Amino acid sequence: MNKNTKIMALCAVLIYISCTPKEEKNEQAHSFNVTTPLRVDTSMTKEYVSQIRSVRNIEIRAQEKGYLQNIYVDEGQFVKAGTLLFRIMPKLYEAELLKAQAEAEAATIELQNTQALADKNIVSKNELAMAQAKLSKANAEMALAKLHLSFTEVRAPFDGTIDRIPLKLGSLVDEGELLTSLSDNSDVFTYFNVSESEYLNYETDVENRGNALVRLLLANGQLFDQAGEIETIESEFDNETGNIAFRARFPNPKGLLKNGETGKVQLTIPLRDALIIPQKATYEIQDKMYVFVVGNDGVIRSKNITVAGEMPDLYVVDDGLSEKDKILLDGVQTAKDDDKIDCKFVAPKEAFASLQLKAE
Repeated sequence: MNKNTKIMALCAVLIYISCTPKEEKNEQAHSFNVTTPLRVDTSMTKEYVSQIRSVRNIEIRAQEKGYLQNIYVDEGQFVKAGTLLFRIMPKLYEAELLKAQAEAEAATIELQNTQALADKNIVSKNELAMAQAKLSKANAEMALAKLHLSFTEVRAPFDGTIDRIPLKLGSLVDEGELLTSLSDNSDVFTYFNVSESEYLNYETDVENRGNALVRLLLANGQLFDQAGEIETIESEFDNETGNIAFRARFPNPKGLLKNGETGKVQLTIPLRDALIIPQKATYEIQDKMYVFVVGNDGVIRSKNITVAGEMPDLYVVDDGLSEKDKILLDGVQTAKDDDKIDCKFVAPKEAFASLQLKAE
């Protein structure tokens, strides 16, 4: 074998080695599974960011001015209705009450003497009436002094949990100054915003909207163990967002939920005759969703779709597809427009069998 023959043989071997894997690779890359959308009655769970509020949450403020003499509770403590929380130094108000009591006693004696004189016609009836009025005024001032004295003892108006206590013993308290907050967390309200279209569907399509029960997904990703119920809808839409607030009530027997927490309310929405596709059959470009539709000639072309809702592993398609369209099931990330593929058809029920689907 001469030199030229050896060189030609070597080139032939190199060409074979370099070309053969590429051909196999291209053949593998163009072999895909395809399926069609599935139309079913199902339901999807939609999540709404929510704010959690206690059924009762109030600020407890001083009704009298004075020095903070006693603090009987601690932050985070659960208290019963009527529990004594704070005492503002009562000496001044005790003295005012004693003065008012003494004036009331004097007015009582004066009325008794005037009554005795009036019975003997020594004094006129007007003087008797003046004595009675004086006693009434003294009694009113005594009642007012008792009320002011009672304000020096601050008690819990209902069962609840004490929040932060900003003042310390001996602090000078002004009238109206914040002492703490009290939260009743036996139940909680969750407020979440719903779009105008969703609100209209909820209010008008009563038969298909499901029940009013909702679940709550907590900030740590865990589902709250109590179901809630939608109780009311606010009366006005927010002009800036175009949303309206729903309110749901959740029982909170363990006190896990606190005023000011956040979470996600999960609302189950029944879907009648919904068209669904696997999420893995889609791809997104600039906030638009696409699928590859396979033509009768085996050529794939991208098609924009509108997604109406999302379920685990699935999308609910509102527009852009029909039940007859064949869509690329696998290899979406490597496929390109106008590629001609060797496709294998997978029946929708088989394609969806490994996905999470709740059919009715």
